[in-house]
Amino acid sequence: MAPNTSILLQNATILVPSGKKDESVIPLREHSLLIEGNRITRIAPRLIAPWPTTEVIDCTGKIVSPGFIDTHNHVWQSQLKGRHADHTLIEYIPTGSMQAYNYTPEDIFWGQLGGCLEALDAGTTTVVDHAHMNYSPENNTAAIAATVSSGIRSIFGYAFVARVKEWQPRLTVNSSLVPDWAVKQVEELTKAAPFGDGRVQLGLAFDALFLPKEIVADLYDKCRRAGAKLVTSHYARGAVFGQHSIIDVLDGYGLLGPDLLISHATNMTDADGEKLKRARASVSSTPDTELQMGLGYPVCFRNDVKAISSFGVDCHANNGSSIIMQMRLALQAERGRRNKALILQGKAARHQSITAQEVFRLGTIGGARAAKMQDEVGSLEEDKLADIVIFDALSPAMVCAAEQDPVAAIIFHSSIGDIDTVIVDGQIRKRGGKLASIDVDVSDTNIKPAKSRLEWSDVAKELLKSRQRINELDEKRLSGDIERAVDDLAMAFQIGEGSLV
Repeated sequence: MAPNTSILLQNATILVPSGKKDESVIPLREHSLLIEGNRITRIAPRLIAPWPTTEVIDCTGKIVSPGFIDTHNHVWQSQLKGRHADHTLIEYIPTGSMQAYNYTPEDIFWGQLGGCLEALDAGTTTVVDHAHMNYSPENNTAAIAATVSSGIRSIFGYAFVARVKEWQPRLTVNSSLVPDWAVKQVEELTKAAPFGDGRVQLGLAFDALFLPKEIVADLYDKCRRAGAKLVTSHYARGAVFGQHSIIDVLDGYGLLGPDLLISHATNMTDADGEKLKRARASVSSTPDTELQMGLGYPVCFRNDVKAISSFGVDCHANNGSSIIMQMRLALQAERGRRNKALILQGKAARHQSITAQEVFRLGTIGGARAAKMQDEVGSLEEDKLADIVIFDALSPAMVCAAEQDPVAAIIFHSSIGDIDTVIVDGQIRKRGGKLASIDVDVSDTNIKPAKSRLEWSDVAKELLKSRQRINELDEKRLSGDIERAVDDLAMAFQIGEGSLV
């Protein structure tokens, strides 16, 4: 019996695992890949359509790649894009992460939907979402509905956040970081997951490790017993978030484990790295924001954690959603750092010490491992889920490079414009370089979109209207006084006088 859907990608260059310990990929040229339902069922040369209903896509002159995995993203922030080009971390916090105060659940829905679609457009097929906009139960259900509607694969990290109480005359936050309603909702949602035909799972996103041990341990225990896919936390040692080690705290509380995903881990100690590696936890490096906002150099090439590392976009309000761009930036920044060390010694490298294949691994199977999904996604293999990105290897940017080295062509030459097709769970989400229309499922929310089937242009219009409303509220409440907000945050974070320069 024919499956509900089947797709045959014919005559492509397909990037498959080499079988080597380094988890590199090799190109199979003039090969075909068959998708039946939501899984890859065959990779071989010269396949023919097995069913009359099979959609055949001619992939002559195209590269077929695993979908990219984003292991740290704040997906809801779409309306804030363009604000943070010159911001430091302490400036971003009130103008970015705390802006959820100004969002209604409907704003969350459109911001989340826009963020998911932007990620899909950039070739991201799975995203770990640190959803730090938890002002009401409705915010979370709206965000999950948008994620399901987009078609992306996601781990929705239910976040417990410092919620703004008032902006004037001083910026203050609510005293309760773990309200009863949120504990109840995260348990209920986690038990009810997955959503969207299995694409959207639940995780816990938690940073308040300064709270008493019994509160933290109880929340972790409840979420883990409910079936949380992973637990993720920010960690960036420095003047803003402090010099203490959250890895030591987690270790002391007996909470370190393989389901932990630590975002950034910049400036971590050697002991931190050893504990993470021993616990088989994972790390997400986000080069764009780490380099801009003073968090430090990405740690993904450190010897102690490179085997457990991955890439995230972090704030797509600050930078684009392309994991490929994060690969490129991380690789060249690290090469520059290592070259500088040699230059200071009057020496030069004979060979590159890190390669394009290494960063490709971090953006694909490494990301899948960090998301605890390596058996399902992250590589093109028979019986894995059909999460696939197809590049136009004959574009002005990719031509010739793809013939020489398809991996190098993707990392060093491609842009979002070279991504022809994106497939998630066997469904085409981008075709011919344009996002496909989506069917909106808002059955568990009070959101009332004008249409149940949306084009990207419809989403863009709603985002612009939502942005204007949010900006008007922000101007009223923050009044553009970022300096005062920074001073208030410095006081709240107990940042020492003279630490901000």
